[in-house]
Amino acid sequence: MGDRYIRRLMVVGMTSRMKQIRENSARFDPWFADILQRKPANLAAIAMANKTAMIIWTVLSRNAPFQARIV
Repeated sequence: MGDRYIRRLMVVGMTSRMKQIRENSARFDPWFADILQRKPANLAAIAMANKTAMIIWTVLSRNAPFQARIV
């Protein structure tokens, strides 16, 4: 299941990021703003932390730099 401390840090970090998104939503991925509109704040923070954890795991397992998809 992973390290509880790291999971908690990810959720706390995403909670902080939610505050930034609310203040200036034009600078962020539309997925973040969309999930904040559809879900309660705590659930949105967990979803964002999960997505970030998956990105981190993929980057580390492939040993390659992150390349964002441009949609």
